[in-house]
Amino acid sequence: MLKSEKEILIKELGDKFTRAKGVVLAEFNKLDVDTVNRLRKKLREGKVEWKVLKNTLARRAAKGTSVEKISDEFVGPVALAITYDDVVAPAKILQAFVKDLETVKIRSGVIQGQKIDKAGVVALAKMPGINELRATILSMINQPATKLVRTIKEPGAALARVVKAKSDKA
Repeated sequence: MLKSEKEILIKELGDKFTRAKGVVLAEFNKLDVDTVNRLRKKLREGKVEWKVLKNTLARRAAKGTSVEKISDEFVGPVALAITYDDVVAPAKILQAFVKDLETVKIRSGVIQGQKIDKAGVVALAKMPGINELRATILSMINQPATKLVRTIKEPGAALARVVKAKSDKA
């Protein structure tokens, strides 16, 4: 790789690291193409970018970003799951994927500028994602209105039941 290509790659990685809200570092060994494709597909569906790193270039790109906190762990065959939106998504997807494989191991991560270890990533994976939280909030907002409608409707329904019972007796 030419020096100019390396500089371009470092700049692109640096931009990605700067924009990233969440990064999970994973170690992988002996993955077949089918497994990698399935992982990439799941990550794409979760709007997470999977980046296999050239360690020396990644360390240089991480300087001055929050990813610099885990750059000392860029050793051996590693990849980053990078998210720009839902910080829970990469942890959830990787944790679900790692359960089935012994060749992929989660090392650590950086979530909104804070370094977390493997246990932190596992704990993060158990949290609800952004869409689940939005659904919960929406149901909490709708709940009082639903109860109000039921309460307003009930006296009329009770009256209708009484009238029907009287008409059935007659």
